[in-house]
Amino acid sequence: MKLLQLFQSNQKAKRDFRIVNEGGEATIYIYDIIGEDWYGGVAAKDFVMQLTALDVEVIHLRINSPGGDVFEARAMATALKQHSAKVIAHIDGQAVSAATYVALAADEVEIAAGGFFMIHNAWTIQMGNASEFRSAADLLDKVDASISADYEQKTGKSAEEIAKLMAATTWMTAEEALAEGFVDRIAEDKKAAKNHWNLAAYGNAPKALTDPEEPEPQVDREALERRLSLLEKIAA
Repeated sequence: MKLLQLFQSNQKAKRDFRIVNEGGEATIYIYDIIGEDWYGGVAAKDFVMQLTALDVEVIHLRINSPGGDVFEARAMATALKQHSAKVIAHIDGQAVSAATYVALAADEVEIAAGGFFMIHNAWTIQMGNASEFRSAADLLDKVDASISADYEQKTGKSAEEIAKLMAATTWMTAEEALAEGFVDRIAEDKKAAKNHWNLAAYGNAPKALTDPEEPEPQVDREALERRLSLLEKIAA
């Protein structure tokens, strides 16, 4: 249910998924929940299709995501690893849950000063009898092991160390993520993006991430100019 809570509590958040191709380089913005749902989100099929079509040497992967569906994220991460371009991940705000291993699929990972990086054990939604719940638990163990392997490879930590961090739902500041080996550097010249996500669905979430700032209003400049022109005519 926590995953549904995450989607529901972020229906009105400022969200953005797009790819900008600038010739030899491309920029992918994942400022959204990972995985398509009734409430939106980045679908792996759309991400992979657009990524595969890119014929560039460098891809900048810009992330500000509260996470989402583990299997969708795995498909996205696999596609990034298989792409011929050099991939540089920029955590502009938060890389939470499933968004962390999309970020770690990059060749280099940097995080903005003031950003957050969070890892935890996998969740699922399950209905059924005791046998089906046991099977679901076994599947979650396998998912956790798969995720842990990525974290171990990036950080050099043991499986036991990663297991403790995941079990504790560990939130890391930019400095802590760097010290623990999850990112390669801090982008000191770039402050973290404003947080528009409500991350209360996760345990231990910092208060700053459970009471998000309201999205800035979108200004329709053309409409304002039309109104100004009309007022000028009336005044004349």
